[in-house]
Amino acid sequence: MSKPTHARRAFIQKLSKTVAASALIPGIANAAEDFPQSEPLSRKYLSPNDNLQIALIGAGGMGNGDAQTATSIPGVKLVAACDLYDGRLESAKKKYGNDIFTTRDYREVIARKDIDAVIVATPDHWHKDISVAAMNAGKAVYCEKPMVHDITEGPAVIAAQAKNKVVFQVGSQGMSSLGNEKAKELLAAGAIGTLNYAEGFWARNTPGGAWQYDMPADGSPQTVDWKTFLHGNPDIPWDPKRFFRWRCFKDYGTGVSGDLFVHLFSSLHYITGSNGPNKVMSTGGLRYWKDGREVPDILLGMFDYPQALAHPAFNLSLRVNFVDGTGGENSLRLVGNEGAMLVEWDKVTLVKNKFWPPDEYAKYFAERRYDKEYDRKKMQGPETTVFKAEDQYKGAHYDHFFNWVRAIRGGKPVVQDTVFGYRAAAPALLCNDSYYQEKAIKWDPEKMKLIG
Repeated sequence: MSKPTHARRAFIQKLSKTVAASALIPGIANAAEDFPQSEPLSRKYLSPNDNLQIALIGAGGMGNGDAQTATSIPGVKLVAACDLYDGRLESAKKKYGNDIFTTRDYREVIARKDIDAVIVATPDHWHKDISVAAMNAGKAVYCEKPMVHDITEGPAVIAAQAKNKVVFQVGSQGMSSLGNEKAKELLAAGAIGTLNYAEGFWARNTPGGAWQYDMPADGSPQTVDWKTFLHGNPDIPWDPKRFFRWRCFKDYGTGVSGDLFVHLFSSLHYITGSNGPNKVMSTGGLRYWKDGREVPDILLGMFDYPQALAHPAFNLSLRVNFVDGTGGENSLRLVGNEGAMLVEWDKVTLVKNKFWPPDEYAKYFAERRYDKEYDRKKMQGPETTVFKAEDQYKGAHYDHFFNWVRAIRGGKPVVQDTVFGYRAAAPALLCNDSYYQEKAIKWDPEKMKLIG
């Protein structure tokens, strides 16, 4: 196993700057009315020639998904894994090789000189401390969303990246998708006119999707470092539900908003160039999954976005439903005065309104009612245009890790850094605060501070 010296890191960056290029994105028509009925989305991936050695901190379901995606990128090797449950460490050795280093203590991972970067896929209440420690040790970091467990933690993570000048990316995997990139282009080109409203929806109804994760039979104080897991929270007796289904509890997770709304905020902010809302309101309830959880399974959020240099003022509504008998779906829809687009990670559906703008209504109908000439029909362009990823597209999750790895090697910087990540996490966390406090909350998206 090669040791990553300063020379090696410099070589990785030099090599990448020489051979790597930004992903190719198809262009769009110059005028909104010139969009074709369909257009394939594509991307080219370039391969590096040297190993980037990474470690996984938090080897649960999402952590393993992250590690598998990361190591599918040529030149990325997993050399260590950390988890508080022994069963996951044993599983990691089976998946990634008996020679990988395993430990319950994340500090032993970030102290190793043979590790260039870490994936932080722990419960939310550990994100800040591990991310800051890793960056202070000079490691690049991929931290699962949301970036922080509480809005008070954001500044420390931002400061650590600024101080150490390392690559940090929040793991909201849809961020780097072809769908988001195309939607950003379309909005900038005026495809839907002036944005005035957006809405997002995420639905699930299966036990796994509603966080009723499996609880291994051998889970116990002997196989789990329970005290470390609690991390400053009340010292209570061993509770397998709290450890294995941590998302259900406020001390460790961030509810449906921190788990799912944050994806929608990330995509919306990327597409629009927004820094976030200045007013947050929410309501909801625990309607079905009454399994001891402390957080609602239905949450509705409403957000006011003020006018900014990048966009006009608009409103956003978000919904999460864990009691959806239709099978579940997720979507993000942007609406403007000339059309709308439904944004998915591998597809964008653009719908145009042929009767707009309103000041032409009278003229439109007058011409057709009183026109003395022959009313000859015209050829209309398609009202719906679908941009869909090509069959060989590797997917949004791969894209996100590809961008992270490329940035570590000295290529194009990531978009979802600490500042972007905090601006996506804050309204999601404030949505929870609004729900529990039963009031609207004011937020300054530019200064990233509470108002009042």
